[in-house]
Amino acid sequence: MIQIRPVSDLRNKFTEIESVVKEGSPVYLTKNGYGSMVVMSLETYSRLTDNVEYALDQADIAAENNPRRMSHEEVFDSIREKLNAK
Repeated sequence: MIQIRPVSDLRNKFTEIESVVKEGSPVYLTKNGYGSMVVMSLETYSRLTDNVEYALDQADIAAENNPRRMSHEEVFDSIREKLNAK
């Protein structure tokens, strides 16, 4: 179940939040009724970012092996063409 708590719970009920986070679930914190931040374990954060880091490393390798450079307009035009062709 999604845990949504006021940000004051981070100070006042830290051990409760910590136990939820250790179980692998993120805790969404609100301030004045609006979403403010998410607390998660380092393991969960690593799982989220590892794929991104790997993809960026692969993009760096591809860029080193390909001398062609494209402007952002060329990239987005190419993506739009592919999306419109479907």
